[in-house]
Amino acid sequence: MSQIDLFNLEFNSEKNLLPKDGTVNYLGKVFSAEEANHYYETLLNTIDWKNDEAIIFGKKIITKRKVAWYGDREFSYTYSKVTKNALLWTPELLQLKKQIETESGETFNSCLLNLYHSGEEGMAWHSDGEKDLKKNGAIASLSFGSERKFAFKHKETKETVSLNLEHGSLLIMKDTTQTNWLHRLPPTKKIRASRINLTFRTIIRD
Repeated sequence: MSQIDLFNLEFNSEKNLLPKDGTVNYLGKVFSAEEANHYYETLLNTIDWKNDEAIIFGKKIITKRKVAWYGDREFSYTYSKVTKNALLWTPELLQLKKQIETESGETFNSCLLNLYHSGEEGMAWHSDGEKDLKKNGAIASLSFGSERKFAFKHKETKETVSLNLEHGSLLIMKDTTQTNWLHRLPPTKKIRASRINLTFRTIIRD
């Protein structure tokens, strides 16, 4: 198993961070520090945050991490065997969506937000392969708040790629990334500040 750490490299937004079987581009900080601070505070105080729920081995688990789900309309969306209904965009989320679409060249109709209160809250290995998502569509991951490590692991070879996601930064995952790679946000006791992550997605309805 090989491991690639990208923490100290100069990033080229057009460079694919994955060695094969998918495409991930890191655009770095797409917002100034002032803009990033503004959006962080606004999202923290205006989003309808709820503790996340999941069904694991038949038992309902409620996480410390909080989530919210927004979109063009009241999409229903199921993951971890729990169905959620989207709220309509807030003005700030529409602003962010417009800029992210400009930066990425993609379009999105929904956004899943996660609020991690400290480094001790993270996300286990998973891929975003729900049937409602556009197959091989782009997912734009926007980060505000504390800088956190983010990692990818190939499903077959187990090789890994990891990088730090900065305050106000944008990561794009597309093509066959979700089919062939897992990703996670590893927990750490070294970080006490909170982080807000927005993943802009495209939901497909028949």
